[in-house]
Amino acid sequence: MKKLFDELSYKISKETTKQYSTSFSLGILALASSIRNPIYAIYGYVRLADEIVDSFHEYDKSKLLKKFRNETLEALDERISLNPILQSFQETVHQYNIDASLIDKFLTSMEMDLEKIDYNSDLYKEYILGSAEVVGLMCLQVFVEGNKEQYERLKPFAMKLGSVFQKVNFLRDLKDDYEILGRCYFPDLDISSFDNAVKLSIEKDIATEFKEALEGIKMLPPSSRFGVYVAYRYYNSLFTKIKRRSANTIMSERIRISNGAKISLMMSSYLQYKTSLL
Repeated sequence: MKKLFDELSYKISKETTKQYSTSFSLGILALASSIRNPIYAIYGYVRLADEIVDSFHEYDKSKLLKKFRNETLEALDERISLNPILQSFQETVHQYNIDASLIDKFLTSMEMDLEKIDYNSDLYKEYILGSAEVVGLMCLQVFVEGNKEQYERLKPFAMKLGSVFQKVNFLRDLKDDYEILGRCYFPDLDISSFDNAVKLSIEKDIATEFKEALEGIKMLPPSSRFGVYVAYRYYNSLFTKIKRRSANTIMSERIRISNGAKISLMMSSYLQYKTSLL
């Protein structure tokens, strides 16, 4: 029965999320049970593409990503894939009418990671749009469950949230992105001149986006509001930790939040959620 394969596919997307991101797993657990599977499916899909460009160094990444794009289009067209990650994703895309242009923009940003790019302001915005903002919009289409008016109202906030999460990742991963992958996403940044003043300038932009994104979280449907807030609190806590470190520290170690601290954060988020967001 296809139902059994669909259930297995969503389970694999869920396990993929758990293996790669404790923080997002906790956030998804805080969503209403009815929308967890589609969010696992979206995360599993984007994670698979990320792995191609970030981890498979001994393989032809360009060939693999092109194959992944073709298999995605085929799965969407035929409404079936023998790849469980693609199967759960295509089911989600069709169930929630996720715009195909969002998927195309995401894959285009992944293709940008195959080249060494000196990012200016325009390329930086283009990459964040495709790698993060459109993922926020995919999730939003699940959260609003077909309500187009609600989607349009929340769209700029979902994009802002995806953007700020990505920028925190860029700052946290500055060392590894540069030394291992040869990338630096922040526009016109010479790594050799990365100091506390440059770091502060980046942090001011991130702090502004955090404030704007929170306003959108308050307007989300109850089924998704707390789960998104948990993810927001995690990234805000990580950002706070990064702000307390010097530029030299950022370039010498990867700032982390322990799993125990993440669980504690989720528990404390509930009280803040009840008192601040309702």
